[in-house]
Amino acid sequence: MSQIPSAPDIEADQPLADRMCIVTRTVKDEAELIRFVRSPDGVAVPDLARKLPGRGVWVSLDRGVLAEAVKKKLFSRGFSAETTIPPDLPDMVSTLLRQQVLSLLSLAKKAGEAVAGFMKVEEMLGRGRAKLLFHGTDAALDGCRKLDRLAAPEVERVALFERRELDLAFGRPNVVHAAVAKGGLAEKLSAAVRRIVMFEGLEQARRGPEERR
Repeated sequence: MSQIPSAPDIEADQPLADRMCIVTRTVKDEAELIRFVRSPDGVAVPDLARKLPGRGVWVSLDRGVLAEAVKKKLFSRGFSAETTIPPDLPDMVSTLLRQQVLSLLSLAKKAGEAVAGFMKVEEMLGRGRAKLLFHGTDAALDGCRKLDRLAAPEVERVALFERRELDLAFGRPNVVHAAVAKGGLAEKLSAAVRRIVMFEGLEQARRGPEERR
């Protein structure tokens, strides 16, 4: 089984500050923004973990806003230096955000806090231990409905990843459904999922497939 692609470091537990978006000029919490730094060779680099050294500029966690920053070449202004912007920067950020969730899901599995497979997910839901319920985007609706009916109202349903992506996170084939137990890793996962949803404008992706019909 292949390994999941290397992902950025998970954001450290640290106080979040208010920052200004270089596009909208609005002040927001860091959780609603993406930090970028300028590499030694003058390229804008996304810093999802907010750990890279150097001056940072901030862009709203919105694909459209980031595309506007690229189009208007606002990074050069933000860094007060000519800055190269990868033309596929919005797609790059999207990929990194997804890798971050898959990395956390893999950590939760290794820590014994995430399970995959219908029966194991069913058991975790039945015991009221689950915080998040993942459905593959290509999962059969019947199976999703059965698990959704078992899930308590506060359980977050996530339908963002194909089965092949969930396979990589769990290191096994044919992961259609997965669940993550309540706890610190689940809270980090929830926040990471929320960042994908905000960036892509996919609010309904946090609901089960049945609800999106």
